[in-house]
Amino acid sequence: MARPRQFDERDAVARATGLFWRRGYNATSVRDLGDELDLTPSSMYRTFTDKHTLFLRALDHYRATESARAGDRLVADADGRPVHRVLRDWMLWLVTCPPGAEHGRGCFVVNTATELGTTDDEVRRRTEAAFDVTRQALRGLLLTGRHRGELPAGLDIDDAVELLFTTVLGLRVRERAGHDPARLATAIDAAVRSLGLTDTDPS
Repeated sequence: MARPRQFDERDAVARATGLFWRRGYNATSVRDLGDELDLTPSSMYRTFTDKHTLFLRALDHYRATESARAGDRLVADADGRPVHRVLRDWMLWLVTCPPGAEHGRGCFVVNTATELGTTDDEVRRRTEAAFDVTRQALRGLLLTGRHRGELPAGLDIDDAVELLFTTVLGLRVRERAGHDPARLATAIDAAVRSLGLTDTDPS
């Protein structure tokens, strides 16, 4: 059966992203994808070659949309919003399910790294690239904080980045596991305080 005339490949990749995000790579079958995208197996193979190729495109789509949106939030505001508040708000946003969204999905990149990151080189390159973007965004924010005098002059920025990055990964896993958001907020506040910021009032 030929593809429908109104077939939108970009929309199909976005829908596949949602399915892989919910279920993971191994738990998603070609039939599942066909049902989600309203494509026959032959049409899907003709368009995307195979499940793995479609998964890589889905991961790229997520990085270009969701990951980019997360990175945009981790920037010190031009109006001088305190770095501690930018950091805390960003970390809370990462583990807060927006209204109408599905709980417990976590981060697609983190989920993928834990499922396939040690066995699939193409996936690993993509997840590590996404993680590096997060590290660089954290580094830029902390450098801004030190320049403003909000962070101790002697703070080791590289060490602080690794601490925060590891905390974020743990938070995403805990959010996916359905842990109490209030307890996650407590962990976030402790992580922010550990940096020695001059103003750590979360209000």
